[in-house]
Amino acid sequence: MSNIIYIGYEFKVAPLQPGSEILIAELGYAGFESFVENHEGVTAYIQKEEWRADILADIQILDSEEFEITYTFNEIEQTNWNEEWEKNFKPIIVDDLVTVRAPFHDQPITKYDLIIEPKMSFGTGHHETTHMMIQHIIRNDFNGKTVLDMGCGTGLLAILAEKVGASKLEAIDIDNWCYLNSVENVERNRCEHISVFEGDVALLQDKKYDIIIANINRNILLQDIAVYAKCLNNNGSLFLSGFYEDDLKLITETCAKNGLLFEDKILRNNWVAAKFVIK
Repeated sequence: MSNIIYIGYEFKVAPLQPGSEILIAELGYAGFESFVENHEGVTAYIQKEEWRADILADIQILDSEEFEITYTFNEIEQTNWNEEWEKNFKPIIVDDLVTVRAPFHDQPITKYDLIIEPKMSFGTGHHETTHMMIQHIIRNDFNGKTVLDMGCGTGLLAILAEKVGASKLEAIDIDNWCYLNSVENVERNRCEHISVFEGDVALLQDKKYDIIIANINRNILLQDIAVYAKCLNNNGSLFLSGFYEDDLKLITETCAKNGLLFEDKILRNNWVAAKFVIK
């Protein structure tokens, strides 16, 4: 990885929290691959070949009156990626039931132990959206269900879904790095029922699932909800995250047009993860 050129952004954020957490989540969806938090804000990295001049155009928090955020950026050369994320990746515990940790962390005493080596993929559980989706999975019945994890990132949600009893799972991501990382993490957690694919909703033709998990972003969700609805079995459930609470009304209306009723939500620092069911 040492020859990959990166663009590094230095963000100063006030107030620091939850500003930094929201900023990291939004940057993750925009393609930024790693983040280092500090006492002033966040340093974020993206591969130069993935960078574009308007990369921050859809970062909503930059336009928020609740936060003051300034930034500078410059070109850097990656020297030791693993060392950098190992220093900053801390294990997390969700609802005293699920631990998300790296291979070099001590084994926890929680019921579910997920070993994730995120590298450049989004979805370690630290971001609000992933954290809430973990909560949905452990609070709902996945036993014996067929499950799709759309936009799987590290594969974390599919891995947890298998551990809570799902019988057959598919994990899909359009990004090659996420696909490869998910394959690695599925093997690392000794999962036997997860198939990982690289691609988008075009892969869902003629597919059917009991549960679909999609932690992506608002625009892609709005575009693909109709496809998800067609892929759900009777009494199926759709879990969506990757958007703000203010966007829930629009998401709910789009789901309703496709035969999906709002049933439940979890909120965390202005982000929301919602559950919908087939009418």
